[in-house]
Amino acid sequence: MTSVGTVYAQALYSLAKDEACCKVILDQLTVLQESFAAEPDFLRLLAAPNLSKEERCAIVDGSFRDKVHPYLLNFMKILTEKGYMRHFADCCKAYRHSYNQDHGILEVTAVTALALTGDQAQRLTEKLAKVTGKTIDLVNRVDPSVLGGVRLDYDGKRLDDTVSHRLDSIGALLKNTVL
Repeated sequence: MTSVGTVYAQALYSLAKDEACCKVILDQLTVLQESFAAEPDFLRLLAAPNLSKEERCAIVDGSFRDKVHPYLLNFMKILTEKGYMRHFADCCKAYRHSYNQDHGILEVTAVTALALTGDQAQRLTEKLAKVTGKTIDLVNRVDPSVLGGVRLDYDGKRLDDTVSHRLDSIGALLKNTVL
């Protein structure tokens, strides 16, 4: 996350928290982030040097008025006016981080060779919730190179119990063994 994204997201989150609309804005930020990722030309338009700040803000206003929460609309106008819309994804990430901290939610990515079944995902979620005491937001990412097992990524930490990690560890041990 960039410092710009963090500062602006914290300001938006603080306002949303005071006005009890954190979840609404989080949901709308998520949809907007996905939309901007699918249509990156829109963000380039909002950064176009041949358009004045007023014209760019008018584009944001015309595109999103009555479609998003007024606080979010004004937030996007401020980012556009300051030339910071390129930091929108960082703002979303920082906002989500603040929301998750306040609501005891831990985002966990489970990397597996095959997709987890619904039952496996539920059991893993329950186990992690029991261990951490937090609500788990589990995302499963499939990576055939792990061969088997599971790798959990959360809060900048990694718990790796995959077959490929075990094989790498054995290989390193054998490589450093003197006979």
